[in-house]
Amino acid sequence: MISNQILQGTIDGLKSISRVELCVVDTEGKEVVSTTTNLNDVSRTAREFATSPADSQEIQGYSYFKIYDEAQLEYILIAAGTGEDVYMIGKMVAFQIQNLIVAYKERFDKDNFVKNLLLDNLLLVDIYSRAKKLHIQADAKRVALIIESESHRDFNVLEAVRTHFGSNSKDFITAVDESDVIIVKEVEDSDHKREIERAAKNIITTLEKAGMENVHVAYGTVVNEIKEVSRSYKEAKMAMDVGKIFFEERDIVAYSELGIGRLIYQLPLPLCKLFIREIFGGKSPDDFDEETLVTIARFFENSLNVSETSRQLYIHRNTLVYRLDKLQKTTGLDLRVFEDAITFKIALMVVKYMKYMESID
Repeated sequence: MISNQILQGTIDGLKSISRVELCVVDTEGKEVVSTTTNLNDVSRTAREFATSPADSQEIQGYSYFKIYDEAQLEYILIAAGTGEDVYMIGKMVAFQIQNLIVAYKERFDKDNFVKNLLLDNLLLVDIYSRAKKLHIQADAKRVALIIESESHRDFNVLEAVRTHFGSNSKDFITAVDESDVIIVKEVEDSDHKREIERAAKNIITTLEKAGMENVHVAYGTVVNEIKEVSRSYKEAKMAMDVGKIFFEERDIVAYSELGIGRLIYQLPLPLCKLFIREIFGGKSPDDFDEETLVTIARFFENSLNVSETSRQLYIHRNTLVYRLDKLQKTTGLDLRVFEDAITFKIALMVVKYMKYMESID
């Protein structure tokens, strides 16, 4: 159903062009929107006109026009005045409103279809039959993007995204909950990653200029069939969640770049606790002092290179070796050995994951 706000804006614009006062009432004669407060009581006349066989009629100084939604009478348009000019204007306004009803109904149907598609609420046969009915290409390459902002309670993020990015009829913008906005985007470039990253950066820049804070975008993999869009959406959702845990510094996260974080995210918490206990006993790898943690982080960043790490930390090589030896005595893991380094790195990520999951419970 078209909103009253859209209707009001439409007849206000048409009134400013035609200089004719307009009013739209429902089939019971109740005013919906109007450009004036000076119309006489027309509710009884409108009800009588609604039951008449005529599609337009001049009654007591006003011109009445019926507006249909398919074969169903939806509204009655009343134009102040009579005569050939007012008749022509009234027919044009009625035609415009009728087209708006069709457009918004189609948009609602598409939005409803995309929501059910994302949530796997459709049978395979229904996906293709409804896509054909709604004139949605079934074999286009698409990707699902999720947009999240800390300002979602203060701003209507969905409407903001639709306003700035809803002009492309090939893309679909919707929401399945209060916090996330989803764009199902059709991709065309051979370099899909570059096209998606460019679109994501544009979204973040536009929304932040509109006053929204900490906008993040996550996206799944490109799919070739409309039936696979839900998979791309699930991937984007996982990318958003995993990004919050392991990639806080990024405002754009791709599912394909989650690496080992994707595997850790799917581990049950009891198994994570068992792993930490078996590796470190009663200790946790993040219980070390700040100096040790910084040393470990920089050592990993430099691919276990002792010389480069000591140079970046502005310490003597022997000092770094001493710190690594001390860590080995405490944990039993020598970070200069690749296998031990991998174990320690995974342990740090597991602890980070555990803390995040406990914080949202």
